[in-house]
Amino acid sequence: MQAPGRCCHWASLPSPSVWEAASMYGTAVAVFLVILVAALQGSAPTESRLPYHIPLDPEGFLELSWNISYAQEAIDFQLLVRRLKAGVLFGMSDRGKPENADLVVLWTDGDTAYFADAWSDQNGQIHLDPQQDYQLLQVQRTPEGLVLLFKRPFGTCDPKDYLIEDGTVHLVYGILEKPFQSLEAINTSGLRMGLQRVQLLKPDIPNPALPSDTYTMEIHAPNIRIPSQETTYWCHVKELPKGFPRHHIVMYEPIVTKGNEGLVHHMEVFQCPPEMDSVPYFSGPCDSEKKPDNLNYCRRVLAAWALGAKAFYYPEEAGLAFGGPGSSRYLRLEIHYHNPLVKEGQHDSSGIRLYYTPTLRRFDAGIMELGLVYTPVMAIPPQETDFVLTGYCTDSCTQLALPPSGIHIFASQLHTHLAGRKVVTMLVRDGREWEIVNQDNHYSPQFQEIRMLKKVVSVHRGDVLITSCTYNTEDRKQATVGGFGIMEEMCVNYVHYYPQTELELCKSAVDAGFLQEFFHLINRFNGGKEVCTCPQPSIPQQFASVPWNSFSRKVLQALYGFAPISMHCNKSWAVHFQGEWNLQPLPKVISSLEAPTPQCPPRQCPSPASPAIISIVGDRG
Repeated sequence: MQAPGRCCHWASLPSPSVWEAASMYGTAVAVFLVILVAALQGSAPTESRLPYHIPLDPEGFLELSWNISYAQEAIDFQLLVRRLKAGVLFGMSDRGKPENADLVVLWTDGDTAYFADAWSDQNGQIHLDPQQDYQLLQVQRTPEGLVLLFKRPFGTCDPKDYLIEDGTVHLVYGILEKPFQSLEAINTSGLRMGLQRVQLLKPDIPNPALPSDTYTMEIHAPNIRIPSQETTYWCHVKELPKGFPRHHIVMYEPIVTKGNEGLVHHMEVFQCPPEMDSVPYFSGPCDSEKKPDNLNYCRRVLAAWALGAKAFYYPEEAGLAFGGPGSSRYLRLEIHYHNPLVKEGQHDSSGIRLYYTPTLRRFDAGIMELGLVYTPVMAIPPQETDFVLTGYCTDSCTQLALPPSGIHIFASQLHTHLAGRKVVTMLVRDGREWEIVNQDNHYSPQFQEIRMLKKVVSVHRGDVLITSCTYNTEDRKQATVGGFGIMEEMCVNYVHYYPQTELELCKSAVDAGFLQEFFHLINRFNGGKEVCTCPQPSIPQQFASVPWNSFSRKVLQALYGFAPISMHCNKSWAVHFQGEWNLQPLPKVISSLEAPTPQCPPRQCPSPASPAIISIVGDRG
């Protein structure tokens, strides 16, 4: 045990912990370990103060719980380790890779156990971090397993540490199956590693009380057998009762079958368009040939949940309308199963429970699409690391389509396809960046959910909403064009707002005529032999024939930054608001928001430069 310092006070835990440690040669040896750990600088949070939970690994050996203190700008983590062997590794990295990760490591050399703040280099080698920012609060043996409680500031001003911010966080974990003589002897390439995606910084918003006349409806899989493959999207049709009247959805929550917490990745409920008066019953893989063709048109989102999310509440003054005239009776549940261990025989009845009321609230909530039109004129060259495309909702559209009182955005769902890496929507007022609507600097297309905003964003007539997406196409040999295909790209923010207006889509794309000028310029620059300008070539064909050198890349990026745009200021079913929407100038932004300055946490005592948190006495049998 490390001797107490002048400003760090230690106290031992009374309860022992039992470890099963494997020998260096893989022979299982039972080792009984007494863990003597102290609570450093503060009390450990109780279970009731850790409201968020996710399974980390598909086998259920690791479970993470956490709580957020915005006042302290810190997170309390609880890591439950079932069937502990010789240690565990946990942390964060930009894209969920074990290399270049910010880590905490619990390990044993066979006699003594250690806990330390560490980092991995580009080769996966583990190094001790001289600035120890993970504060161990408690280690405790429970009937379920070993529980580690530790604390971490959002930001540490340590260049080796991950900055915890709004949006997606890629968690990494590893299981140590044998002792290591030192921290530096550990390399992630030799461990059982995995990743889990989550939104750590949940908004601190009180949940509104539900109306007394609230009803519930469960839309769930009918005890299906999960296919024994890594990825499955399962579609299930639900039919509302005939004559189902108009209601407001005021809340929804996930229903996850016990034992399948590590398999159900995300779920969405879509409503079919009102003109679809008949949808055949179907429950099966979404890519099945037996799936009804018209099921693809059921795209109005009623609810969306992803791993780690809790119940979603609408504001007290608004609800999402469904049922009644002009509303389809058919719903589509889509569940993404992530089954990396290819488990067989797992049955599932997961889904989403809707809470709805016949007492309509003051406002109907609406959903509006911002960003880029689904069109091939917006493209990303191959082998780009951070190519940015931007879509606009212009002042002309908001001036015409929004009510005099404006609208209030309370939630947002960002969306791209596989190349998306970052997404941000900015509100611009009078030419000045006013506030960020939603931003995810570590966006993953494998983790999409409707997220409540920390504060409601009000949009006035004449405001501009600018949505930018950053893409990585390092693994592609051809340009990636916009479109509906999974290997094509999108840049969308589905904003949830009230009061509902006729405006359902406010998006843009570069003017097609100016894009043709780009192709002609590249053609002339390359001697007229490269870019296909034969009669009526498709835009994807023209992009496929572009020689992607530094000149063509810079010209395309510049084109997207100055060329006029075609605006889609649309009501339902692609009906434009009256006005001139072609060859519109890009909105001018004369001032930008300043990037927030990282707040370095105060340090009350020097951090130890060596792992000396836990001492273990072992007795080999």
